[in-house]
Amino acid sequence: MENGMVHIYCGDGKGKTSAAVGLAARAAGAGLSVLFAQFLKTGDSAELAALGRMGGVDVALPARSFGFVWTLSDAQRDQMREVYAAFWRELTARAARYDVLVADELLDAINLGLVDLAEAVAWLHGRPAGLEVVLTGRDPAPELVELADYVSEVRKVKHPFDRGVAARRGIEY
Repeated sequence: MENGMVHIYCGDGKGKTSAAVGLAARAAGAGLSVLFAQFLKTGDSAELAALGRMGGVDVALPARSFGFVWTLSDAQRDQMREVYAAFWRELTARAARYDVLVADELLDAINLGLVDLAEAVAWLHGRPAGLEVVLTGRDPAPELVELADYVSEVRKVKHPFDRGVAARRGIEY
């Protein structure tokens, strides 16, 4: 694929991961190879189950799940930072073998200090030629917005969570 571009799906609304999953499915349907990685999630979401059954898509998760960041001790957060930094390096090392890399929730991992922004920006600037990269999450750093080719914001207008409705399997996760 020529001229790989960087996509950002960001904002406080529902649908960022769904958009990334849709792009991954479209790419796989067109015969492209996809590496779909998730940060800050437990790995049991329905979209990963579907992607895992889809030809042309490899799913990658960090070596360990930690739960919600705000519930962790400082020591656990340090461990999470080590695991996530290693996971990001693993993804970037593998990326050249794929046409598309999706890094779901990478923006939040960066915002939480779990992946180094400067390292991510440097890698994106020097990424393999032709690699399409999709990043999701909230509040992308200005440096990421600047280097992206697509930036789409998903804005929450209304959400059932605001009424106390829990996330539902197959709909929100």
